[in-house]
Amino acid sequence: ADSHTALLCTACLNDLPKHDGLQSRQCGEPEIEDPLCPECRKNAPHYDRVIAHFRYEFPVDRIIHALKYGHQLPIAQWLGEHLLAHPEIGGHDYIIPMPLHPERLRERGFNQSIEIARIVSQQSKQPLLLDSLKRTRPTLPQTRLSPKERLANVRGAFECTTDLTGRSILLVDDVMTTGASRGECARVLKLHGAQRVTVAVAARAIKHD
Repeated sequence: ADSHTALLCTACLNDLPKHDGLQSRQCGEPEIEDPLCPECRKNAPHYDRVIAHFRYEFPVDRIIHALKYGHQLPIAQWLGEHLLAHPEIGGHDYIIPMPLHPERLRERGFNQSIEIARIVSQQSKQPLLLDSLKRTRPTLPQTRLSPKERLANVRGAFECTTDLTGRSILLVDDVMTTGASRGECARVLKLHGAQRVTVAVAARAIKHD
């Protein structure tokens, strides 16, 4: 509660764009009356569930930008604490943060997903695996690619080094845009035995017509 108060006043916090209401249970796309959206029915992602607290819109996008590029690390704790408010954030065998390629990690100096995942792990008492999932090659930004190009861009970009047979995994990241990277991670985790992969992101970008 203290970190919430320190970052934003109550009125500003209440004005932030929340990711709530009707949504596809698997991918988190909003304004869906059925449990699954048409895209999930047609091409189901490899992850089983998406938990997102905010919509990736102003001013949440600026707040996350300040974390990633302004090194405002207290924001990671603030985001992690918001994720902890979701009942489905608990009950997993392991928490795995979305990995950065080593070159990007050297440029930025830290992995924001690890910082968020660390808070979730500490406060929910779920073990954090830091080295089990690795990004083996850099990828192009996903936002300007077509759906088919996005899948090709991340294919083979991750590897897992841990036997996860029968395990439930919480894959933590800051922002989910297309879902292709998280889908590829979930595919790799399931190839190594994971029974269930839930994606937890601080914010989800929403498709607008």
